Amino acid sequence: MRAWMNGEVLSDPTAPAVGVTDHGLTVGDGVFEAVKVVDGQPFALTLHLERLARSAAGLALPEVDTDAVRRGVAAVLEGQELRLGRIRITYTGGPAPLGSGRGDAPPTLIVVADAMGEWPETTRVATVPYPRNERGALAGLKTTSYAENVVALAAAHERGASEAIFANTAGNLCEGTGTNVFYVLDGELRTPTLASGCLAGVTRALLLEWYGGREVDEPIEVVERASEVFLVSTTRDVQAVSHWDGIELPAPGPVTLEAIATWRKREPELLGS
Repeated sequence: MRAWMNGEVLSDPTAPAVGVTDHGLTVGDGVFEAVKVVDGQPFALTLHLERLARSAAGLALPEVDTDAVRRGVAAVLEGQELRLGRIRITYTGGPAPLGSGRGDAPPTLIVVADAMGEWPETTRVATVPYPRNERGALAGLKTTSYAENVVALAAAHERGASEAIFANTAGNLCEGTGTNVFYVLDGELRTPTLASGCLAGVTRALLLEWYGGREVDEPIEVVERASEVFLVSTTRDVQAVSHWDGIELPAPGPVTLEAIATWRKREPELLGS
C-alpha cells in the first residue's frame, strides 16, 4: 500500500495522518472514488475524476483540484508493479468544529493505492429491507457516508451473499451497496435509470455505451421474471449472479457472456486515460 495526502507521500501509510476533527471522519462529510489499476495503469481515471467533481459539487465542497489528484495518483503508482489494484481517492471537508457545520480550513485530499484480488465469475445477492431514498440530498452522489451500506452488506453476508440489493422508496429496483444491477427480461438487457437514485456508475455507463441496454424503472420483483442478472462495478467489472435470494439463475447466461466479452475487448482503450 502507498498513500499520498495533501501533496506529500506518507512514509507509513498505516500511521495516523488525518486529524481527529476532520469533517470526513466526524460526520462523513466527503466524497470518494475507487479506480481500478491494471498493469500499473489507472482505468478510466478521467471519468472517475469527473464524477468526483460532480459529487463534491453536490455536497457544496470546494472545487476539486483534479491536477492535484492526478499528481497523487502518479505518486502512489510510481515504482509499483500492480498487476491488479485499486486507487482510493478521498476528498473531505477538512478540519472543522465538532458538529455538522463546516469550518474555514482547506479540504483534505487523500490518494491510496493497493493491490486487490479478482472477484469470482459468479456471485449471490440478497435483497435488504432498507430503501434507497431517490429524493434524498445524497442520491446519486458517491459520498463517504457509507454506514447504510455497511449495515446492508453485513446482512447480505449473513445470508451467504456478496452483495446487498436495494429497492428505492417507490419499490423499484435501485442498486447494490457498491454495484449497479443489470438484468435480462424477454431477451432485452435492462438496468434502472439514474432517477431511481442509483449511483451513476462508470462501469455502468461504459457498458451501456459499448454493449447497449435499456434504462427503465421497474418494481424490484422484476427479478422473479428475469432470465439473467449481473452486477457491474469498478472492481467486479461484469459479474454474473447465480442466486438472488431464493431464485437460482443461469450464471453466466448468454447475454452476460457477451457483455463480459465486450468489456474485455474495450477495456484497454481507457487504460492510463
